[in-house]
Amino acid sequence: MDLASKSIGLALSGGGSKGIAHAGVLKFLSEQEITPSCIAGSSAGAIVGTMYAYGKKPEEILDFFKSIYFFHWKHFTFKKAGIVDSESFKKYFDEVFGATTLGELNIPMYVTATDMVKGKLKIFNPDTKVVDAVLASTAVPGMISPYIIKEKLYSDGGILNHFPADLLQGKCDSIIGVYVSPIQNLEATQLRSIKSVTYRALELLTANSNLQKFNHCDLIIEPKELTNFSTFETNKNKMDLIFEIGYNEAKKAFENLSL
Repeated sequence: MDLASKSIGLALSGGGSKGIAHAGVLKFLSEQEITPSCIAGSSAGAIVGTMYAYGKKPEEILDFFKSIYFFHWKHFTFKKAGIVDSESFKKYFDEVFGATTLGELNIPMYVTATDMVKGKLKIFNPDTKVVDAVLASTAVPGMISPYIIKEKLYSDGGILNHFPADLLQGKCDSIIGVYVSPIQNLEATQLRSIKSVTYRALELLTANSNLQKFNHCDLIIEPKELTNFSTFETNKNKMDLIFEIGYNEAKKAFENLSL
């Protein structure tokens, strides 16, 4: 498959801190002089995608993740439906994007969120501020409070579309999918609590719908090593490693293409 001569769409899944691997993939793609013509991202994929579409280099995206300590006491809330206040992250993204809208990005960007009242997927319009779209897409239920835009309540895009490869169909010649939420390999002994069984059930339910979307992609990059990392990783050395894993997995995927 000759990707260099085609318009490439890039689908970036959610995955919390594991989303740093997206930036590693983008570093490899840039070295191959492959620039996506459009990007779709959910949650962490929305952060990485919008920053890249804005003009940030992959290394700068890594530095951005490392600059925010997720569990800082200033982020916590006792008045909203979440442990962490989604509004508390607004200043970090304002410093990057300011009042930039999705339509003003250098690369067309599709960001997903979930309208919690209507129970429907939201794909933000080009006139939506990047900061608003990203904060809505990354509001993980139970952890981060829903984000309000024009009196509407939004939570993580991953609830209804964790891997938005389908949004790119018909918009490009080929689609590269980067999936950073691989299913964990478990032993029966690890499923002995209500929490572990419930989490496993949700993981499998989500994975089933996501894996079907692999069929939309001409190339899938899925770093299996990411099962060894936390969704809310705070160790900067591990963040560097996640970035490297993404880069190496992309390199491996492209080497396999030429075989």
